[in-house]
Amino acid sequence: MDSPPVTSAKSTAPASCSVHTPSRPEPDKRLALSKAKRVGTPGQQAAGRRPPEGKSTHRKSEGPGEPPTQGGSAEVSGSYCDSQPVGPGYVEEVCNEEGRVSRFHCTLCECSLNDPNARDLHVRGRRHRLQYQKKVNPDLPIAIKLSPRVRKLLEERRREQRRLTRRRLEELRRWHAEMRRYDLCRGRLEEKTQAQDEHPGHSPPSQHPPPLMSRLGAPATTPQPSRRPESHDDRHIMCKHAAIYPSELELLAIRKAVSHVERALRLVSDALAQENSRSPAQEGAERSSVDPSARILTGVMRVGLLAKGLLLRGDRTVRLVLLCSQKPTHALLQRVAEQLPLQLSMVTEDKYEVSTDPEARIVILSCEEPRIRVTVSVTSPLMREDPSTDRGGTEDPPPDPGDILSPEKCLQSLAALRHAKWFQARASGLHPCVVVIRVFRDLCRRVPTWGALPDWAMELLVEKALSSAKGPLSPGDAVRRVLECVASGTLLTDGPGLQDPCERDQVDVLGSMTLQEREDVTASAQHALRMLAFRQTHKLLGMDPLPPPKSRPGARFRKRPSEVGQAEVGEGSRKQACGAERGPVTGRASPTGT
Repeated sequence: MDSPPVTSAKSTAPASCSVHTPSRPEPDKRLALSKAKRVGTPGQQAAGRRPPEGKSTHRKSEGPGEPPTQGGSAEVSGSYCDSQPVGPGYVEEVCNEEGRVSRFHCTLCECSLNDPNARDLHVRGRRHRLQYQKKVNPDLPIAIKLSPRVRKLLEERRREQRRLTRRRLEELRRWHAEMRRYDLCRGRLEEKTQAQDEHPGHSPPSQHPPPLMSRLGAPATTPQPSRRPESHDDRHIMCKHAAIYPSELELLAIRKAVSHVERALRLVSDALAQENSRSPAQEGAERSSVDPSARILTGVMRVGLLAKGLLLRGDRTVRLVLLCSQKPTHALLQRVAEQLPLQLSMVTEDKYEVSTDPEARIVILSCEEPRIRVTVSVTSPLMREDPSTDRGGTEDPPPDPGDILSPEKCLQSLAALRHAKWFQARASGLHPCVVVIRVFRDLCRRVPTWGALPDWAMELLVEKALSSAKGPLSPGDAVRRVLECVASGTLLTDGPGLQDPCERDQVDVLGSMTLQEREDVTASAQHALRMLAFRQTHKLLGMDPLPPPKSRPGARFRKRPSEVGQAEVGEGSRKQACGAERGPVTGRASPTGT
């Protein structure tokens, strides 16, 4: 009784295997593996492997393990190929102990599927097709699937191509419009030239066709950024600066006088060096060269307003510093003052008056207008050296001469040299710094309250205020920033103060100001800020208010000469019509008034 079912199961097994196995012969290992995976009696396996009625004809019609369509790969599109199942025979059924299909296993992709729907989607999926192309049929067509990054790059490339196309079209339209305008102007010019030849007495103004702005394919010129318009404060400050700036005559006279004095001092230095190096046997001989070690006067330097470039209109006094290799004495000062007139006469034919003042300075005054006063201070770097810091530590410093010049005056001259070098290194390159210092120097001369502020302190204050800004400032903003620094209490005793950057020790440059003077300057700066806020800059600068700037005239419409008469006639007729309309109205109004 048991043999017939077994026989039927054996007879049906090959049929079921023929449906689910690939058409090509499989190795024995694969068959053994597939048989080992099936669990249950042969009858249960045959019953479990029996395909549904709706799918039996479909599977028999298709060759197992081959694509459903056998057309050429070139004739089948990628989307059509992706929608067709490929290699369904490589998806095997896995049965449980009862003989029912519990899951499906793909031998190509080495993955498991839970239901028939997942199996149908898997054999149509990209992963299964790639494995089939790799292991079974290399000629299987597969549609190319772009990654999101590649798709984004292609989209950006297309947008860039469209943008370039639009730009080229715009350039082409602009070029054609410009060529039409050029041809039109050229035609008008030829007509005017022809009319001038016919009527020689009438000569119209010479005109030329406008130049071509650009060529085809050239990038369009971008308009340059317009200059920042000057503010109300900028206009007043620059106008005041132009008024207080020295005239050309004064600058020329100062340059000439300083140049003459410098050349004469060099000749005096040569003469003193020859006198010191001359031996008794060579008293009558002239030496062509001078020993550098025998020079007493080593150099002349410009200091003060002249070196800093802060001269104002009316400044006629400039300073020079004469450096010596020894500590200066009154005898040396007298020798230089005696030889200087002789050397000046050798340098130039201009007349100068040379004298000495009680402050141990040489004063040279020009005799021509404008009369320039050049003061020469004599000093030496040895005046600043500390005797306690001796290199050897055993040798005593040489004693000072009896008629040595005032050490305080010599140290002030050395400090003026350091101030000039510092200003040239830090403040001269700062754009509005020199302009602002000139404006504040004029303020110190006009307002007694600001006159108590030392010049060196004012220069330091302006430089610190402008160099600490984030960017370059206009003259108006720079003046406002300096006033804000003073108004915030910088000069007060409990404020940050101003330290001298040219001194070894900490020295406050505001030490000469009293507490009352500091408070007065601070209050004056606060009042000046209020005037700037209410657009009263002219009162702060001591000048008349400037008129508002005139707007730039634009292109206005002008009537042609032939239309002027017609316009006047039209206006006259329009006025007559208005008068005719108003006449009856006034006539009607008069009776009602009566």
